[in-house]
Amino acid sequence: MAGFTNETFIKHDDYFTPKYVWEDIKDYIPTDKVIWEAFYGDGESGKYLTDLGFNTIHEPVDFFLNNLGQIIVSNPPFTLIPQILKRLHELNKPFILLMPSSKINTQYFRKLFCNNADPVQIIIPKKRIAFNKRINGEVIKTKSCNFDCFYYCWKIGLDRDITWLE
Repeated sequence: MAGFTNETFIKHDDYFTPKYVWEDIKDYIPTDKVIWEAFYGDGESGKYLTDLGFNTIHEPVDFFLNNLGQIIVSNPPFTLIPQILKRLHELNKPFILLMPSSKINTQYFRKLFCNNADPVQIIIPKKRIAFNKRINGEVIKTKSCNFDCFYYCWKIGLDRDITWLE
């Protein structure tokens, strides 16, 4: 049986959001809010949201030192998710974040959102995300990742708590 050990498994955050990811949920993103695409990555994600007609702030600034826009729409660096969610909760900042489906089972997620008056809502993609990945400085397109992701939504006011994309 295949597996990995701590010695061979390397954590990194060089996965970037392809345009179709935002196209798939464009009808669920509030149009009357200024979006902060808070995690710069390769710089393309904010351009994609702007191309879709959203008023988007996408600058290479430190998320933890800034508070821009009215809502966060982003694919955050997965290694920083606990700190990011804590900060968004403290800021009371609405968000749509693309994160691994397993995050809903973590204790930090439960602590922040389990008994919150504003429940987290989820949009489930129709298939696994094919992120763009940086390898040796070059961004390449992947066929798909080996884990499932959800769009986690907080204070967005979707019609349903779980939305399945078709």
